Amino acid sequence: MTEAPQAGAALRHHEPSPVAVPASARFWPDGWWRLLDIKIGIVPLPIYVILVLLLAILTIEREIKSDAPTMIAVLVLGGFTCAEIGKRLPGLRLIGAGAIFATFIPSALAYYKLIPPQVEKAITDFTKFTNFLYVFIAAIIVGSILGMDRNVLIKGFVKIFVPLGAGSIVAAIVGTAVGTLLGLGPYNTFFFIVVPIMAGGVGEGAIPLSIGYAAILGQPQGDLFAQVLPPVMLGSLTAIIFSGTLNFVGKKYPHLTGEGRLQPDEHSDAHLENEEVQDEADGGHMDVTTIAAAGLTALVLYLLGVMIHHLFGLPAPVAMLFLAVLAKLTRAVSPHLQAGAFVVYKFFQTSVTYPLLFAIGVSLTPWDKLVAAFTVPNLITIVATVFSLMATGAFVGRLMKMYPIETAIVNACHSGQGGTGDVAILTAANRMQLMPFAQIATRVGGALTVTGVLIVLGWIT
Repeated sequence: MTEAPQAGAALRHHEPSPVAVPASARFWPDGWWRLLDIKIGIVPLPIYVILVLLLAILTIEREIKSDAPTMIAVLVLGGFTCAEIGKRLPGLRLIGAGAIFATFIPSALAYYKLIPPQVEKAITDFTKFTNFLYVFIAAIIVGSILGMDRNVLIKGFVKIFVPLGAGSIVAAIVGTAVGTLLGLGPYNTFFFIVVPIMAGGVGEGAIPLSIGYAAILGQPQGDLFAQVLPPVMLGSLTAIIFSGTLNFVGKKYPHLTGEGRLQPDEHSDAHLENEEVQDEADGGHMDVTTIAAAGLTALVLYLLGVMIHHLFGLPAPVAMLFLAVLAKLTRAVSPHLQAGAFVVYKFFQTSVTYPLLFAIGVSLTPWDKLVAAFTVPNLITIVATVFSLMATGAFVGRLMKMYPIETAIVNACHSGQGGTGDVAILTAANRMQLMPFAQIATRVGGALTVTGVLIVLGWIT
């Protein structure tokens, strides 16, 4: 009787134990976490799929509204989807196709009614009424300026006007000559193709230019605006492509580029150029309140710029730029807050750029106007103008011991579509830290161009 339990115990002792499943083979939670590590832009793949389903249902139920939570989801989904398509195309990805696709694919989708009308209206309303483009520019400008070495900042701001001015003169001469040779006529080429390219975009370029033309020539402002708008857009597109190409060239020939630095004597780890700010960031003292304070500081500087614009007429982004420079040069901002401003800058650069470009494409980039200008003489003239502007900037910049690729990219922003063009150009070039200099090229250069040309036109008319 006693042998049976012993035999049973022996059998139980020799039963094979269950096979242990390695942790790496389990789907939950390890497999799920691996899926979350796969990202489209900044969006984890499972969140991306959920977003697509949610927004599809909300669109069918007509529940897409222009409130911030919904629009953040829509713009993030659209912007990073278009950018990822561009970044994965062989060849094109090397010349900034991410920024091009994020801007111009939504423009085409909106024109051909492939975006549901309620979604398009919500995006347009959100973009125009929130002005979050200027929040982006404020964060980028303030963060990048506060991250610069003071001496580098002084030298860079003084020196950048030389390649910019030389490039503008050469581009005006070359563009007008090419257009004339192609049968467009010197008058039409200069005033309606070359000048709009370098006028500073739409809001601060094409619109005041067309108003000035209308007053001098006695023609309807709307007709003149429709005539000067296409060169602005095509010039910006050309600058985006060329700048993306220069980024590729810089990888092949690193001695031509500072990877976002204007001059060889700048000390930078390609992130923070101010050693005090670098030490502060490396010291581990950064906290959420400092980052929030830095973001608020950028907004306050922008609002001060708005007030200056109201009082003196200086464009708010330009006023904000000079205020940020003044704060940096006078040491009005502590290294701790400067490091916080840089974190804000990096957040906006990484997370907001492509959604912003998508919104711009839908609401501010008329596809039909862009396509209407696609004639061979126009295209050749525009490409010649932008190329000579950038090539002269590179040549003069190198003579002045500046990096030629960086000076060419800053000059490219002079032919951009305003602040939106600056974002697209610098994104394609992967040099968002050049935004302060880009704003000088776009805002100051554009204002000087419009003012000077209207004086000339009034004199010869």
